[in-house]
Amino acid sequence: MKKFDKERLLLAVAGPVIALVVAVALTSVVLLASGKNPFEPYTLMFEQATFSDIQVLIINQASLYYIAALAVAVGFRMNLFNIGVDGQYQLAAMMAAIVGAHAALPAVLQVPLLILTAVLTGAFWAGIAGVLKVTRGVSEVVATIMLNAIATSVIAYLWLPSVFGVKVGNNNTTGEMHKSGWVPGIDVGDAGEIYGLVILAVLLGIGYWVVLNRTRFGFDLRASGASESAAAASGVNPKRMVLTAMLVSGGMAGLAGLPILLGDTHTYSLNFPTGIGFLGIGIALLGRNSPTGIAFAALLWAWLDKASPELDFHGYDKEIAVIMQGLIVIAVVVSYEAVREWGLRRQQRRVGAELAAGNVLGATSDNNTTKEVAGR
Repeated sequence: MKKFDKERLLLAVAGPVIALVVAVALTSVVLLASGKNPFEPYTLMFEQATFSDIQVLIINQASLYYIAALAVAVGFRMNLFNIGVDGQYQLAAMMAAIVGAHAALPAVLQVPLLILTAVLTGAFWAGIAGVLKVTRGVSEVVATIMLNAIATSVIAYLWLPSVFGVKVGNNNTTGEMHKSGWVPGIDVGDAGEIYGLVILAVLLGIGYWVVLNRTRFGFDLRASGASESAAAASGVNPKRMVLTAMLVSGGMAGLAGLPILLGDTHTYSLNFPTGIGFLGIGIALLGRNSPTGIAFAALLWAWLDKASPELDFHGYDKEIAVIMQGLIVIAVVVSYEAVREWGLRRQQRRVGAELAAGNVLGATSDNNTTKEVAGR
């Protein structure tokens, strides 16, 4: 491996590692300040990760986080902050649940219909923010935050019994979906079932990498994110790229709730998981927008979620995991900036050394030429 490649790898790994170390250290300080053992909670959570049933829960939860984080990462690559993934996936899941409860096609058609419904709903909701940005210059952060609130209101309206809602006790639901829309899981015995749409998350990760690194669209997306003016000078339409990126990000966000919807709950209710879109932001940051990095970050987040309940039985608050997640996000931002500056300084020193070496060689060459002329 070349020295330059090693440095790039070091810079890519340094940020997440520093962030994790700092988060663990600060969480330990919090535990010490509260008079608790700063090491036992980690031991307990690591022990939980060795149980097969917890492993299944971690993988299932990570599939939701992974898709949401990929949606956020698409926006990040375009220098856009799609903070509306939460509203996009929730509204998309509800629309898919409504379609699944009222349409009864064969499974070979039903499942693609539900996936398409989720993608189009998410893309449409994110596209509103994209249109506002390219036509009126409205910040996508402001627009998507407001759209999250609107999505909550739309969901509440669709839950009305006079619309699509079905009351089950005190719970609001969309009614059970037809079985042709259920996606069977991967049976792992007593440990339970892994969601069948975990495969979809894997395919999305592969597709994300291929599109960004092996297609003209991916190049235009990255170029526009790096410098809109430079991209425009090379013939790329920045406004079109902004709108396209928001549509792709929203469409991908719409899929984030499907693994659990089609593989477990089979209805959209008050118990449906929320907040996944916001967690996706931290996961995308920790994973540096890389599909592999995001996968590890999603598994880490899911492990913190699923292993932390055990802490309640040993006198620790399970909110320790939430504290750690928050500290990771803060540490990520700080550590990445520190690593970026360190990398720039190394690059400047390397360029300076190369220029100095070039000047020495040039001076030596000129001196030799002068001697030759004088000798003649």
